Order: sequence, then C-alpha cells, then structure tokens
Amino acid sequence: MDTNLECIYCTIKKVDSLFDKYETDKVKKLKFMKEVFKIISMSEKGDTSPYLSARIMRRLNSELNLGDIYYKIKNEYNKLVISMEEEILSCIYNSDEKLLTALKYAMVGNFIDFGAMDKVDINQLKNLIKNAPKQVIDAKEYKNFLGELKDSKKIVYIVDNAGEIVFDKIFIKILKEMYPDVIIDVIVRGKATLNDATIKDAEEIGLCKMVNVVENGTDIPGTQLDEINVKSKQLIDNADLIIAKGQGNFETLFGCGKNIYYIFLCKCDFFTRRFNIEKFKGVFVNERNVNDIMK
Repeated sequence: MDTNLECIYCTIKKVDSLFDKYETDKVKKLKFMKEVFKIISMSEKGDTSPYLSARIMRRLNSELNLGDIYYKIKNEYNKLVISMEEEILSCIYNSDEKLLTALKYAMVGNFIDFGAMDKVDINQLKNLIKNAPKQVIDAKEYKNFLGELKDSKKIVYIVDNAGEIVFDKIFIKILKEMYPDVIIDVIVRGKATLNDATIKDAEEIGLCKMVNVVENGTDIPGTQLDEINVKSKQLIDNADLIIAKGQGNFETLFGCGKNIYYIFLCKCDFFTRRFNIEKFKGVFVNERNVNDIMK
C-alpha cells in the first residue's frame, strides 16, 4: 500500500520525538531533520510507510548511535503478557470455540504497538484483554478461514510486535492442537526496529520451542517482499495459507495477491476511516476481500 500524507506526518512526529529524547543539540537536529525531509522527498510511488519509516530510523540510529532503543520496553511487555498467559489459556479452553477465542486474543494483542502509538496504556491493554471475547469477527470470513485450514499443509504466521508475540504463541498453540498435521513457520523481523518482535523475543517467550522461527533479514516494520531474505520469501511463496499480524504487515503485503488473512487493531485515524471502524476495534480479513470493506 503506497504511503500517504498522514503516514508521513506520523513518521516525522515519531522521529522528531525520538531525536529530542536522546539529543538536545538544536543544530544537530536541524541538520538531521533536513535529511529526513530529503529521504521523504526522494520516495517513489510504491514505497510503503514501513519502508520509508525504516529508512528514516536507520538515519536516526546512524546519527545518534542508539542501538535497540526499545529493548527494555519489549522485554517488559513480553514478561507482562507471559504473566497473563495461563489465565488467557484458561479463558480459551473454557470457551465454546477455542480457535475463535484465541484469534480474538491475538487480535487485541496488536494494541502493543509503539510504532503506531507513542505509548501503550497498560490499563487500556488489560481492558482490551478482558473484553477480547467480545471482539467482532466476520462470520463469513471466519468460516472461509476454517475451510482453508482443513486443506492447508503449510502455514506461515508473520508476527508483528514484542509482547503481542505471546498472544500469537497462544493462537499458534491452539492451531497446532486442532490441526496437528499442519506445518507452521513463523517469521519475525531480521533486525531491531521499533518494538517489533525479533528472534530474541521469540526465544524469550518460548516460541522457538514450539515452531520453526525465521528472521526475515530486514529492519522494515512490515514484510516488504522485495526486501526480505530468500528463506522468508520461499516460505511465504510455498505457504497454503498466511496469517499476517498488524498494520505494518498489512501495509507492506496488501495487493500482493497471496492467500493472506490479516489480523490487526485499527490504531490510527487513517485506518479507522479506511475500514469504517472505531479505534482499537479489530479487522480480520483475507487479501481477496480487503477492497470490499476498505474505503
């Protein structure tokens, strides 16, 4: 999905805030912001917002030598959700439809996003988790999903953020229990970017003990098919069904024509308008049906 003005404004606001957090020199900032605007001015049609964000974040890291600035936040939210894991699993196992309920928890986990938002309100997160079973999933789309799961031999699950990845682990656990013969491969970011999940997060929460986890080779907060490594691309190309979490994966994958089920919360005004949905409500839709629900 091509980048747009609102996403550009959001990216500028994010990098402006991060620069101020780590550097007070106004001369340096002016020079840096000029370079940011140069990167934006050189963007081309077809460039996605996550791709543009990655280029700007690389420049920020190069300028200030910051490293993985979200490391502590990722670790904090991994631990927080792990502490809730047993309770969430109990709710799922006691529900009438285990897979549907697990999907809803995976959906609300997408709230843990420091790219789309400046901060994550823990109380709001806990409220979303409490009310996860009330999230509305399109019945027809879910029926299609179940039908395709029965016929699938290979599934690729593309995760989004740390913390959220624990909800994905829970969803995958239920998928494996209900469809034990299906091979599930998980793809994470190849390098640290925002609070997106990497192999370290997958190892930290025990996901690597459950399924094969592959790094995609990039620091783009999405899945840019022409930028990811060969191994990830081959897994995606050979998958019968793909599950992609989060707005960034949607922005980079939408339009590719693959059999992808997108799962995310609408966390910004642009997405709420495009999907005609309230903020922090979820979307579960297949690639082939996106245009039917998106303005």
